[in-house]
Amino acid sequence: MNKTSKMVLLAIMLSFSLVLYYIENMLPPINLIAPGAKLGLSNIISLTCLYVFGFKEAFVILFMRIFLSSTFYGGISTFMYSISGGILSIIAMGILKKLDLKSVSMIGISVVGALFFNVGQLLVASFMISNTKIFYYLPYMSFISIATGIFIGITSQFLTEHLKKIIKKN
Repeated sequence: MNKTSKMVLLAIMLSFSLVLYYIENMLPPINLIAPGAKLGLSNIISLTCLYVFGFKEAFVILFMRIFLSSTFYGGISTFMYSISGGILSIIAMGILKKLDLKSVSMIGISVVGALFFNVGQLLVASFMISNTKIFYYLPYMSFISIATGIFIGITSQFLTEHLKKIIKKN
């Protein structure tokens, strides 16, 4: 794939990520177990980019999505929570992918990413309220993260397979 095609495809991936973020914000939160929980639909694109393009490109797409979505739909607190969770998530997924463990699928990597996203958010929350007891909330958040991580992983696996076929043809 030449540089121009790659850049256009990455721009499209960023656009898809922003659209998924917007759609998710229109959906009601998953308040059954963890108030404020979301599906993390835009993470489909982050995980797919990690597998199709690599860590550096996935990191850039993640950062740009968080920056733009926070600018349009959130604020500084949205940015702080999202960037801390996003960076921890993409680093954890990148390391796990690089280890190339045969026993850990894309779905498993997605679950790990979801869990680390929560850890990043709680780190910011504990800093903002100056109380580490907020981490008692982690088991509840983790329950939702496992379910959403599986969903995101399955969806990303499907998208990655088809995207790689399209890239091969061109």
